[in-house]
Amino acid sequence: MTIKTGKLTDPAVRAFVTAVNDGDQQAFLSILAPDATMSDDGSDRDIAQWIDREIFSSRGHMDVVNESNHGQDLVVNYRNDTWGEMRTRWHFDVTGDGHIARFETGQA
Repeated sequence: MTIKTGKLTDPAVRAFVTAVNDGDQQAFLSILAPDATMSDDGSDRDIAQWIDREIFSSRGHMDVVNESNHGQDLVVNYRNDTWGEMRTRWHFDVTGDGHIARFETGQA
């Protein structure tokens, strides 16, 4: 059973998931803080290269299984055309003005 995107608790995280699932890179970038950072499996990555490769050019999609920490931690069935489907965890640091300053993902 998955959680409908519109029911996600944190508005910034909801916008992030919506942008990924809609393939809307402009909306995705607008929810990130200007100096946003990210990591994948514990290693910091170049955010622009990573989102292009892992989300937008490979048609990434997030099905949220669980949320915690006021909606800023997710367990997701993530899939893209490169890796197929995998269970992943996501953590988001959200700024006071509702932008994502950092996100971390990796195998769940």
